[in-house]
Amino acid sequence: MTAVSAGFRASGVNAAHGRKDVNAQTGRINSRLEGFRNLTPAERWEKVVAATGLGAEDAALLSAPGALPIETADGMIENVVGTFELPMGVAANFTVNGTDYIIPMAVEEPSIIAAASYMARIARDCGGFETSVTDPLMRAQVQLVGVSDPYGARLRILAGKDEIVAAANACDKVLVELGGGCRDIEVHVFPTTQSGPMVVMHLIVDVRDAMGANTVNTMAERVAPLIEKLTGGTVRLRILSNLADLRLARARVCVTPEAMTTKDFSGADMIDRMIEAYSFAAIDPYRAATHNKGIMNGIDPLIVATGNDWRAIEAGAHAWAVRQGHYASLSTWEKDGDGRLVGTLEMPMAVGIVGGATKTHPLAQLALRIMKISSAGELAQLCVALGLAQNMAALRALATEGIQRGHMALHARNIAIVAGAQGAEIEAIARKLAEAHDVRTERARDLLAELRKE
Repeated sequence: MTAVSAGFRASGVNAAHGRKDVNAQTGRINSRLEGFRNLTPAERWEKVVAATGLGAEDAALLSAPGALPIETADGMIENVVGTFELPMGVAANFTVNGTDYIIPMAVEEPSIIAAASYMARIARDCGGFETSVTDPLMRAQVQLVGVSDPYGARLRILAGKDEIVAAANACDKVLVELGGGCRDIEVHVFPTTQSGPMVVMHLIVDVRDAMGANTVNTMAERVAPLIEKLTGGTVRLRILSNLADLRLARARVCVTPEAMTTKDFSGADMIDRMIEAYSFAAIDPYRAATHNKGIMNGIDPLIVATGNDWRAIEAGAHAWAVRQGHYASLSTWEKDGDGRLVGTLEMPMAVGIVGGATKTHPLAQLALRIMKISSAGELAQLCVALGLAQNMAALRALATEGIQRGHMALHARNIAIVAGAQGAEIEAIARKLAEAHDVRTERARDLLAELRKE
């Protein structure tokens, strides 16, 4: 292990989060799905089922629409009138911490899955992605008002720490038995606000394999009367924070100039161009917003596919991006002493594999089985690897031919469908649109009319 990777892994818990390192050579999964894009959807699913060893029951889930029964949907949210489907695809070629993964992604935008898979293919030849996670610590905030001595109230709360932690842990004995539970408290003082002095206590809770919202909210509500008793103040809000800055996931990729070489650009030139593009995002919030959206293009589809809360992930990501006092890039890109491109991504990642839609949605469960996920930490690591791959693809395109050429070529199928193409017509029209670099609905209609005359 290199000094860089040793330090990287040491910065969090075990890189595989308690899971044995098993690579593709042992027969677990080979994420290199050659010729995958040329297959029909049914053939692709057949190949994924074979590669992941899914059973017949799982295979049947995606063989027909309606995997989410309306009765189940009705129990998940209010005022249900039906279900809404998104396309689900898989990102191939991923090697993370020496293990191959096929990663399900639910998303409506073309080019995302293709771009991530292509960058993963480049990265796998250079060792793939290295990832790590910290412990799954979430914050619950308890807002205290009506205290004239906020700093005194802070010390009274800190003095009662043991009693507060015990009261919080009494809420969830199962979590404590699993090794989780309330670990600590923090107390923040805001002496002057529009509403007068304010004290905010944070419960720091290890939520294990859950996202943890319900757990920490319950704990915050349980300890509220105790906080009032200790301080003489009045508790108002008791709610989690989606800035999960203690629950971080990290990814690193290192690729050689040879791996980045194309017919038009040398690898060294490509790397310099990509670093220049990153530097723009590092200094300018207008660029950083779009740069970070590209990272979330990779992460959100996996969050959605596994039934996790993508709004919480987005909120945490963008709050984290402004932690230095200005909005900036979530990722970093640089060149090491050997001229290799090194990308890193560190961000909050509050995901779970138990509870909520993750447990009730049949396809969310199927997504976890496709990846053979065994912990929330493992899922968090795949999220940041996917986000870094997507970011790498965007920088590569932007720094060379521009984003539109590749994106519009893949978008051409959508345009063909809008123009009325069906079946084999879709691919034929899309190919002609892409070849002419003229991806417009009007042009697609003309091509379709010509094709049908033939």
